[in-house]
Amino acid sequence: MAYTSDRAFELIAAANERGRLAHAFLISGAVGCGKESLAARLIQLVNNSPQSGGGFDLFGEPVPVTVPALDELESGWVRVLRPRMKSRRIGVDEIRDLEHTLHLAAPGGACKVGVIVEADRMNDQAANAFLKTLEEPPQRTLLLLLSANPQRLLPTILSRCVRIQLLGGRPLLAEGGAELVAALNLAATRGFGTPIAALHLKAAFVSFLAQRREAAEAAASAAEKEEIAAYREATDGSWLKERKVFHEAAAQAEYLDSRGRLFDVLMAWMADLLRLKTRAGGLDFPDSAPKLRPIAEAESESRLLLRMEALDALRRTLDTNAFEPLAIEVGFLKAFG
Repeated sequence: MAYTSDRAFELIAAANERGRLAHAFLISGAVGCGKESLAARLIQLVNNSPQSGGGFDLFGEPVPVTVPALDELESGWVRVLRPRMKSRRIGVDEIRDLEHTLHLAAPGGACKVGVIVEADRMNDQAANAFLKTLEEPPQRTLLLLLSANPQRLLPTILSRCVRIQLLGGRPLLAEGGAELVAALNLAATRGFGTPIAALHLKAAFVSFLAQRREAAEAAASAAEKEEIAAYREATDGSWLKERKVFHEAAAQAEYLDSRGRLFDVLMAWMADLLRLKTRAGGLDFPDSAPKLRPIAEAESESRLLLRMEALDALRRTLDTNAFEPLAIEVGFLKAFG
């Protein structure tokens, strides 16, 4: 399930108060959703640093919490890694340097924190080296991985982190989001809560996935053709074959990123049903309310929660090597049937 940055902080802070704070979190979400801000707040939390703001002013208005920039919190015991190589990758030497810091004893029992921004940019060597730290973390250590593309991380890394998906960032209605919402609304008006209705909704979603895959593959093919035209006479065939593999991988990564964005829309659409049921505000798609309200009224709150859990389970399944068409069909039948 996806959360706002504030709600995610509340949940993690509550776990910390109970002494049940996990040693590693993967904080994911679209660009601009607040991943770095949440990481900065968690660094302050584990080291008991005071936060300015919060509470209410003399007129009863909430005072926003002022959070320093993530890099401003970097110190001897707080390390922030970002892609800095020309290829925008995070290398194994940077990971080993981070591990060296984490294995030192911090003064006064302070919590050592390692933050990896754009964690999906670790190269293979770096990812495998970091996996060892995840498996055997030093005492009093918190690891925070930030990524807009968590599907690019190794499954073994994903399985060892508590995953926090954030809402917000890139507007939900951008890049095909508005068209997907319209298609979902149309499919839902034909029926909701039956296998046939679930398959109608699945068909609408899958058609948008197909468009995104086609666009990603077309862009990669165009880039490959440009390179062939420019370098065919200047290099051997083995290099061009390597570049072909590279562009195929880039197309797949772009498709997975697009799929993640469409899933954000789908999750928000389902969340609006729950908000309408509970008469909560803050609809992501207020213009869709007239079409969704009859569905919300007919569904129980517990049933809508189960449907959201089924969608969340589908998203986690798709982050593995599951066969996508079958996983989506089964997931939609559980979520919408």
